[in-house]
Amino acid sequence: MSDIPNAVPGKILVGATADGPKDRAYRYLTLALGNRHGLISGATGGGKTVSLQLLAEGFSNAGTSVFLADVKGDLAGLSQPGDGKPAFVKRAEEIGLPYAPDRFPVVFWDIFGEQGHTVRATISEMGPLLLARLLNLNDTQEGVLNIVFKVADEQGLLLLDLKDLRAALTHVGDNAAEIKTKYGNVAPATIGAIQRQLLVLETQGGDKFFGEPALEIEDFMRTDRDGRGAVNILAADKLMQSPRLYATFLLWLLSELYEKLPEVGDLDKPKLAFFFDEAHLLFNDAPKALLTAIEQVVRLIRSKGVGVYFVTQNPLDVPDTVLGQLGNRIQHALRAFTPRDQKAVRAAAETFRQNPAFDTADAIMHLGVGEALVSMLGAKGAPEVVDRVLIAAPAARVGPITPQERAAVMSTSWIAGKYDTMIDRESAFEMLRARAEKAAGGGGAAEGGGGLIGAIGGVLGTIFGKADKKRMSPAELAARAAIQSAARSAGTQIARQILRGVLGGISK
Repeated sequence: MSDIPNAVPGKILVGATADGPKDRAYRYLTLALGNRHGLISGATGGGKTVSLQLLAEGFSNAGTSVFLADVKGDLAGLSQPGDGKPAFVKRAEEIGLPYAPDRFPVVFWDIFGEQGHTVRATISEMGPLLLARLLNLNDTQEGVLNIVFKVADEQGLLLLDLKDLRAALTHVGDNAAEIKTKYGNVAPATIGAIQRQLLVLETQGGDKFFGEPALEIEDFMRTDRDGRGAVNILAADKLMQSPRLYATFLLWLLSELYEKLPEVGDLDKPKLAFFFDEAHLLFNDAPKALLTAIEQVVRLIRSKGVGVYFVTQNPLDVPDTVLGQLGNRIQHALRAFTPRDQKAVRAAAETFRQNPAFDTADAIMHLGVGEALVSMLGAKGAPEVVDRVLIAAPAARVGPITPQERAAVMSTSWIAGKYDTMIDRESAFEMLRARAEKAAGGGGAAEGGGGLIGAIGGVLGTIFGKADKKRMSPAELAARAAIQSAARSAGTQIARQILRGVLGGISK
């Protein structure tokens, strides 16, 4: 084992007790227990962002990929070497470590495609439960949305983007009398209410999020040539203006990870560390069915090699059923100005394994900037005694980066260009329009050339008939990408009718 405290194999250095060189004790997160989830909490300005960045660096150095949302722009600095701020140099000295600047293999993502590579999902992947949450639908409206998804599955209507969902809603409304006998009443007023909520979502940027090419989860889990895990940073400063979209998007990511990753059991290190910042947005006003789904995902996703770390101001923001599953804890200062604050302090103190050397509740209220109460899981999976710890200094820059620095990182990314151009292939909107034209006696149906299969055949002939692929037009390149996307989704279409993700498959 190395004598350098921050280079202990199988561990991430979190910090050290400030008892002086002779009595100093270092505290670590054990990588083999990194999939047992964690919590970083504390009042604004106490150091949560630095703790999050420190753990992200540690996971990346160990070869574990990381996903995190950058809600203030501060975490983008992970892509740049640390600039030696006096406070961090001093902190490194206080815990007996040299300050060594470093940078990490960052991939920037952005739902709006402005500050990162565009990340998208299809309507079908999102599923009715999460969409109902996103659209703030009531029980009746959610029931109708479930009917729309069921009818779309039965009739082979691909729901990829918002116009597909609008067309499917209109189709169900137009055939309400026929559908009523099988699935129940579909009122025009309910259809109209959902359509209005879709319009609101579109104005918030939902039209950019839903579509293809959809995100391939495997692109999150890469390593660079030095074996360090990718640090995937979602630009969320603009996204945070729509808190419901932010929370639903991250929850969708978790459900996709659970659905698509294979069972691996307990590994020597996680495959992915997922940091859920502003975690209170996930649980605020969430219906019981959604809370049950979240609890289920958090409980089971560890067997997929994923560790989930919630970051929030107040431990009470996280329901007890979820809080009890978070074994690795970093608690920064809390202030007890109100009865709720005092309750939060007591609740946070009671979740730790007590240290007889100090009063935990009192310590929480008197922690300085950069200090935290730390309790990680020990070798046998039991929580260690809580310690008052000075958090180690991150190696990368702490703070924002310039637009030029961001552009340079994006231009050298291994996924540059993969998600930049949206693809609009034949789906529910086009299929229903063709049906309407055929019913009206028009020639639109013939134009389809046999639906999706016929279209694919035609495009294949065009693309592969070219001798020089470099001369392919942008439209032909997009068509080829659409074919690849169709091939990926074809094998899972039947499965989605049975189980539309962990969350989409849960009924009330």
